[in-house]
Amino acid sequence: MSTLRLIAVGGLLHAKHQSRSTLEITIALLVPLVQATLAVYLFRAGTEPHRLLEAAVGAGLMGVWSSVLFGSGGAIQNQRWQGTLELLVLAPRPTALVILPITLATALTGTYAMVATLLWGRLLYGIRLEFADPFGFAVAAPACVIGLGMFGLLLAATFVLMRNANALANTLEYPIWLVSGMLVPITVLPGWTTPIAAVLPTTWGARALREAVTGSGPVWPSLAMCLAISLVCLALGAASMSYVERRARAAATLALA
Repeated sequence: MSTLRLIAVGGLLHAKHQSRSTLEITIALLVPLVQATLAVYLFRAGTEPHRLLEAAVGAGLMGVWSSVLFGSGGAIQNQRWQGTLELLVLAPRPTALVILPITLATALTGTYAMVATLLWGRLLYGIRLEFADPFGFAVAAPACVIGLGMFGLLLAATFVLMRNANALANTLEYPIWLVSGMLVPITVLPGWTTPIAAVLPTTWGARALREAVTGSGPVWPSLAMCLAISLVCLALGAASMSYVERRARAAATLALA
């Protein structure tokens, strides 16, 4: 119970901290709407305009991923600038458990992107929100958000080591959502991207949501793979964070990383 309380209180605290940033609020409000608009017009101009709902869902998932990626990196960077990163590492709890609420909070904040893109598509473009499996979508959407939060913990270990985490985040945003098939089907990508896509939780999360929207397959196997890979990311992230902590303690270079 104490661990769950730590995660809940830490996530709430960081969500409040994010709400104090005008830049983060502006980006969170506008970027998903821009992505949704571009996706709708791209699909309308293509040969399958009936897939507009898929485009809206894919754009929403892109917003969640961007929130996790930049939110996790920005949170670690802010802790370093404020001089509190050392206190987080020195906390009596495992470092991974202290950082996990930050990544989960950024993922939960990104849920706005999913809601906003669906409402934007419905109100502005008249997209009918008719899901082949509404219950599957209602379960898969929050599960994907939690899975991406766990994936963010794995990335956070690298962010701790880097002085400018946003430099890494900028290089990961578009390649990940492209390889994961959030908008473009994986089948049209080069063959060498298939093994990469198979080990990303974003790939299986996007597939689960697409199956819930179109009814092209059962949602639960893809969702189970998303959560399973996310748990592996959680374990690897915890191990990586422990390694980073030991390295920082030995070299006394955490603030200078």
